[in-house]
This record gives sequence, structure tokens and C-alpha cells, in this order.
Amino acid sequence: MRKEIKAAPPSAGGDALLRAFEEFKAANDARLDAIERKRSDVLLEEKVDRLDRALTEQKSLIERAALNGRRVGLGADPVQSEHKSAWSAYVRRGDVSALTQFEAKALSVGSDPDGGYVAPPELDRMIETRLKQVSPMRGIATVRTTGSNVFKKPISITAAGTGWVAETGARTQTSTPTLSLLEFPTAELYANLAATQALLDDSFVNLEDWIAGEVEEAFAGQERAAFVSGDGSSKPTGFLHYDLVTEGSYVWGKIGYVATGADGGFGTTPVDKLIDLVYTPKPQFRQNARFVMNRKTLSAVRKLKDVSGAYIWEPSADTGGSSLLGYPITEIEDMPDIATDAAAIAFGDFARGYLIVDRAGVRVLRDPYSAKPYVLFYVTKRVGGGVQNFDAIKALKFGAS
Repeated sequence: MRKEIKAAPPSAGGDALLRAFEEFKAANDARLDAIERKRSDVLLEEKVDRLDRALTEQKSLIERAALNGRRVGLGADPVQSEHKSAWSAYVRRGDVSALTQFEAKALSVGSDPDGGYVAPPELDRMIETRLKQVSPMRGIATVRTTGSNVFKKPISITAAGTGWVAETGARTQTSTPTLSLLEFPTAELYANLAATQALLDDSFVNLEDWIAGEVEEAFAGQERAAFVSGDGSSKPTGFLHYDLVTEGSYVWGKIGYVATGADGGFGTTPVDKLIDLVYTPKPQFRQNARFVMNRKTLSAVRKLKDVSGAYIWEPSADTGGSSLLGYPITEIEDMPDIATDAAAIAFGDFARGYLIVDRAGVRVLRDPYSAKPYVLFYVTKRVGGGVQNFDAIKALKFGAS
């Protein structure tokens, strides 16, 4: 029987979110008024912090409700293919005889102890779907699937020469664009799961769903950090790992930034600096652009107002999301906190700027010996990533210059 998961009506949660935001604005306005009159109110400060946390929790509730509505049903049990039946026999009982007809190969070339068997495509798709739901970068970046360990992509750094000409006019030879070949190697991402034999013997347990659920947060946590700040050594290269240079010195291969003018803070004109950041990318990268920051930074941004006294952060009642200066915000906890010279806020078109590469196929090695009475499953997936267009992503650096 399929287990049905119902999401809370977005309208009810949305109304609560808007009410929480109005209470937050009123309390924060009172706090700012007290500061201007040089009269600090500890109770008012605590109230603003409490409302800020409540606003974050309400927003998270709406996001989780929307997420639950998109999840694959836990009780789904599709008709098993021959491959899936053989796979089930291997996972439940360790029977590998039927898998040989599918040419199962070792996971690491020349290293049989690290070998495993290719899981059915259903498990691969299930893991990718779950990762997209919990890994923010997968929701905003471009994701490609490859059959090799390295994905190569030619990039035109300079545009090809063009010009106007009459129908019968002579056509002069145009200049050739400058090309660069970007390589995105995939690295091994792994998780070691433990199951009891009773769980494996239970025919009502969907083992593909169980494996996908167990590796979901483990893989997502590793990916989140790597896509932001990974050093490219046996992991993806994060967009903040590339050299950061002031936008006036920007060249291809580096990430341009706007400085706030104050060490570890927004400075005296925070909204102006955010507006400068918005207008740093070229127009074609602003149409689908968004802000990226962690929740601590978002908490500070929530309190900012423009010259007319209006808050520049706005909640979305329908999705639980939010916008800043009219652009959506993606929260990624692995973004740095506001600190001296930290690039705590990024802005741009991440779909055009960042590429995530998945090598097709998930492999699983069953180990019933190392942790008796448990059966271990060593699950591996190859993932890569890096910046594919350095014009599309810019950063706000909390520094004097």
C-alpha cells in the first residue's frame, strides 16, 4: 500500500509567514528607533532576535511542506525488471550469480577489494532526485550526466567577429573567437551504510528507497561544502575557491568582487553595496540571477532598509522563499559567515555560471563480514563540479578593499 504524505496548505503557512514578518518589522523598527535615540533596550533586542528566529522557522515549515509534496512515495513498488530482481537477490542475500549477466564491473580499476556492482537505474535516479531536493546548488546550477570520469567543455572566452553587409557586398573575414577547454573531473563520493539481516529479509521494505534515504543527507552534506569551497582535490572545485579579485581587475578564470568598504561589516551604506553587486554582472546574467548566502548573513540582511525606510528583504507567501532587491535568495549553510574579508554573499546566474557533473551509475559493495551481525553497504557515486562561466558569478567581500 502506498504511503501518502500530505503537505500543509501553502496559503495557511504563507499567511503566518507574512504575519511573522510584520511583527518582525515592527519590533526591528522600534529597535532602530531606540538606537537612534542612543537608548539601548536589551528586552527589545531579544524580542527582535526571537522574532527573527520565528520568521526563519515559519519559512522552513513552508519549505518542508512544499518539499514533502514533491517527494517520491515511500511505499512505491514498481514492477521489477530482470536486472532489478538480480539486484534484489544480491542486496538481500548476497547472491551475485544473476548479476554477472549484466557485466557488473569493479568500482576502482585494478582494486578488486573496493569493487562493487552497478545498481539499477531506478536507484541512480532516486538518489539524484533526493539530492536535488536537499542540495541547494543542484537546484540552481546546471547538472550534466556523463559516462566518463572527466567531462570536457569548450568555452568561447571572446565573441566571434560579426558585422553588417549588403546582400551582394563583399564579406571580410571575421576574427576567430578565443576558446578555452574546461575540464571537470569527477571524484568518488561514498557512504557506508549498516543494515540488520531482519531488515533485508523484510520483503515489504523497498531497499532502493532505504539506500537512497540513508545516503541522501550524507552525500548532500559533502556536496554542499564542495560546491561552495571545495579545493578540487578528489572533490569538486567550489566557486569561492577560485581567486577572488576586485571587479576592476577581473579577468577570466577569477571571481570578481565588490568590497563593502568595512572590515567584517556592511559599512555605512549597506544597501548601496548590495545594489552595486547586483549591477556588477553583465545584463544577460541578471535576468535569472539570485543571491546566495547562509542563514546568519540572511538574518543581518533582513534588517536592512532603503532610503525610503522600506525593507529590502521580502518573504514569499506561496513557496516560503524570499527575495532581496527583487531577486530570489538561496540559503546555503556552507557559505562563510560575515567576517573580515569573507565573501559571505554571492550573486549571479548560477545555472550559467556553475556546472555539476554526475557520472552515470551508483555502485554498491555488500559486506556481511566486517561488522557482524550487521551487513554493511559501501555506496559510491562519482561527482564533479566547477565554474563554467566566470562572468556569471560575483561576490560581496566584507573588507575595506
